[in-house]
Amino acid sequence: MSIAIVTGSAGLIGSEASRHFAKSGLTVIGIDNDMRAEFFGKEASTKWQQSQLEKELGDSYVHLSGDIRDDDMIENLYKKYSSDIKLIVHTAAQPSHDWAARDPKKDFTVNANGTLNLLENTRQYAQDATFIFTSTNKVYGDTPNRLPLIEKELRWEIDPTHQYKDGIGEDMSIDSCMHSLFGASKVAADILVQEYGKYFDMNTAAFRGGCLTGPNHSGTQLHGFLAYLMKCTMTGNPYTVFGYNGKQVRDNIHSYDLIQAFDNFYRAPRSGEVYNIGGSRFSHCSMMEAIKMCEEITSRKLEHSYKEDNRMGDHIWYVSDVSKFQSHYPDWKLTKDVKTILTEIYDHNTERWGEAVG
Repeated sequence: MSIAIVTGSAGLIGSEASRHFAKSGLTVIGIDNDMRAEFFGKEASTKWQQSQLEKELGDSYVHLSGDIRDDDMIENLYKKYSSDIKLIVHTAAQPSHDWAARDPKKDFTVNANGTLNLLENTRQYAQDATFIFTSTNKVYGDTPNRLPLIEKELRWEIDPTHQYKDGIGEDMSIDSCMHSLFGASKVAADILVQEYGKYFDMNTAAFRGGCLTGPNHSGTQLHGFLAYLMKCTMTGNPYTVFGYNGKQVRDNIHSYDLIQAFDNFYRAPRSGEVYNIGGSRFSHCSMMEAIKMCEEITSRKLEHSYKEDNRMGDHIWYVSDVSKFQSHYPDWKLTKDVKTILTEIYDHNTERWGEAVG
């Protein structure tokens, strides 16, 4: 029996990974204790997704309602399956800047200590397994805000002569900037993933994601930009835009495209790699552009307000350069752009949010 351990298995990326690798023939051990509901409230609970996974995947999915910081639980799991463990997809995290500032200790222990716990048990009991970590572009802190940016009607845009005109590369410095406390805890985890790969010759990769999204996202105000924006447009709930005149730009990668990247790495792993991963120039938008698309798709106006103060450390413009990953895995390509993603979110959630959709 070949085992894949997926942490945060009921979340957006975790659930997509669980489905994909279970259907690829692996038995998935999903670890998720619905801490997202603790972070963001009942509306962000992923219990519904856990139930769907158990129903859809049957014996190919075993759910473990545990905490990745629980040393005994994690060690016992690794001891039980040891060399049968072929893959770890680590998506469990505290993902919000704002929440991290409220409880820095919990943020750090989940993001950094939890990652260390998984890495060390992988080294001790399943060293040949492939370890995939969902890192974040926030490891670069606010350094992207020093890029030469030009304000346009609906967006900020980078100077077309700059080296990052096609997206930000992995060579951007992570030093001498403000990361937010969330960014700092993810930096620690990111570096640990690299170090275990290089120091212990393990198959590890840190995927520095931009906005990860898709129709199964339990978006909330503090996390899940496109999903929450569409939800507010559909339900009539008010939405608040923070800073930069609503022209801040993000690239958005669909969970399907991200899992295809994970699959490529799993089938031909490397040691201690780092990849910027996102929608790149193929799938990106400003906040104002996203609002227009949501209104067009739903035929509803979004009730939104504007606050001048941007979130500390928030990016004005961030688009990922995915060319390094594409050079290592040339068969991988992006397939879903922002308009497609928003349409999927709308179609998939009409019933779930339908009582408020007229």
